[in-house]
Amino acid sequence: MTTARQRPGEGGAPPGRTLGEELDARLGDPTGPAGPLGYAAAARQDAAEAFPADACAALDRLGLPHYYVPAEYGGALTEMPQLLEIVRTLARRDLTVAVGHGKTFLGAVCIWVAGDERGAGRLAEIVRAGEPVCLGLTERTHGSDLMAGEVVAEPLAGGYRVTGEKWLINNATRGRLVCLLARTDPGGGPRGFSLLLVDKDRLPPGSYRTLPKVPTLGIRGADISGIAFDGAPVGADCLVGREGEGPETVLKALQITRSLCTALSLGAADHGLRLTLGFARERRLYGRRMTELPLVRRTLAECYADLLAAEALSTVAARSIHTLPGELSVTSAVAKYLVPTLVDRLLERLRGVLGARAYLSDHYAHGRFQKLERDHRIVGIFDGNTMVNLYALTAQFRTLARTFAAGPLPARPGREAEPDGSDWQAATFGPAGPLPALSPARLRLFARDGSALMGSLPAGADALARAASCDPRLAGAARSARTLTGACRALHTRMAAVRPAPAGPPADAFELARGYSACFAAACAVGLWRYGDGGGQPSPLWLEAVLDRLSSRLEESVPGSTGALPRAWGVEEEMREPLYERLLERMAAQYAAGELFSLYPRRTAEGPPC
Repeated sequence: MTTARQRPGEGGAPPGRTLGEELDARLGDPTGPAGPLGYAAAARQDAAEAFPADACAALDRLGLPHYYVPAEYGGALTEMPQLLEIVRTLARRDLTVAVGHGKTFLGAVCIWVAGDERGAGRLAEIVRAGEPVCLGLTERTHGSDLMAGEVVAEPLAGGYRVTGEKWLINNATRGRLVCLLARTDPGGGPRGFSLLLVDKDRLPPGSYRTLPKVPTLGIRGADISGIAFDGAPVGADCLVGREGEGPETVLKALQITRSLCTALSLGAADHGLRLTLGFARERRLYGRRMTELPLVRRTLAECYADLLAAEALSTVAARSIHTLPGELSVTSAVAKYLVPTLVDRLLERLRGVLGARAYLSDHYAHGRFQKLERDHRIVGIFDGNTMVNLYALTAQFRTLARTFAAGPLPARPGREAEPDGSDWQAATFGPAGPLPALSPARLRLFARDGSALMGSLPAGADALARAASCDPRLAGAARSARTLTGACRALHTRMAAVRPAPAGPPADAFELARGYSACFAAACAVGLWRYGDGGGQPSPLWLEAVLDRLSSRLEESVPGSTGALPRAWGVEEEMREPLYERLLERMAAQYAAGELFSLYPRRTAEGPPC
């Protein structure tokens, strides 16, 4: 590990090594007894509920904060998939570190989205120096209801006087800067709140106080606390954007962070699968290794397929921040709902394989699994919880249904990425291709033109069917894609019938939103196969397994979507068994090669198992 402030990609990654691989290599083998980002250190800090200060300092020395700053402001961040890869690498080692260090990007992203040139330069310098930044949104009695916030910024000559409390704020105590949402109009409302970038170092003594750390089930060492302002004076230069634009800026910024939060889940899923497969290979039951037991084999293979489905959705979502920002309100809600939910379920199933070892803190692998499972539960909560994201989808049902039924829209002035063109698809689905520069001005609170990503599913299914006529190995994937496309059309018809109501959408609308998310992820997987050469893999095995798992999830959310009920279960199971046996072989090969469990070949710092 370097001791100078050096960015992980500085000077270019070594030939054949991605940014994530380079970072992982510099952090060293996490299975070793020493090192601030090893599994042993994470276990000690979790037991002591101690902030991982040494780990964060090591990341600062590597220059990781440069990737929280866009290149236009002097940072190293040029494409959002860079952050996805970096955070996934950290989360695979320790979710507490990934959350505690990466939250600086959440604190700063509102300034990047607002395009506030006045404060962006000063903020960029502070972030690059390793100073934490936090985002002060939630309050003790209002939670996600931002429009009910009671923190007040009273106008004064030359600035504001801030009074009130923000609570359950990550890095509220350790962070020097607070990006604060405060009421600037006594009447409140959508235009009654503004964002202020408050520097605690510039506040007079006694004008603010940090609140005690809140004990949490997971990420025990993270600085989850709060901050109270007691008439704190802040200058007019602290205003982010224009007065009254705070909620809009926050909601647009959260579209970006929700799309990237999935990296935490991807890292957690890889960690859990690696732990469980290693255990099952060593453990003997009933005279056989656990990896020889049919139920264990099927569980591992299906969990691996779920991880690949989550990776496909996450990859496309991160790239669409650049290519399709106008519909990110849909994409980010799907990704933030589905990926953490998939991984929560995945970890629950792996817990069944590990048995008692999943709960013990000092008898197997430093108690890593029980910590991992506890830590991951927070991912589905912050940056908008599961219900918030499903609600965001239901609010756009009529637009999504109308535009899906109408098919691809013709080109029109002001639309920069057209569903009927191929350029946006190649850029969005081709994981190695260049991306256009991020344009925050193109972010929208609602996807007025629907979802081009979802709209790509029918054409992708047709392309897959044509390919299957020449390559029999694609027959299973083509069959699932055809089924999903038909179900998707029926789902949009039902979505169109949902009517807004003062009390909110009916309960079954949320089930439709869950089903929509499964179809959306299928569109992403088919698009990756179509434009990404199957992840560089000669076999379409991954696509067939991913589509099969997403079909099952759709059926679970909206029964009857994928065919008439009841089913001839035995016939379906006979078709699936060889698929998952082959998939398990692929997973085992990646494990033996010391690679990440991924669509793409990625080496891990620990290398092949001993």
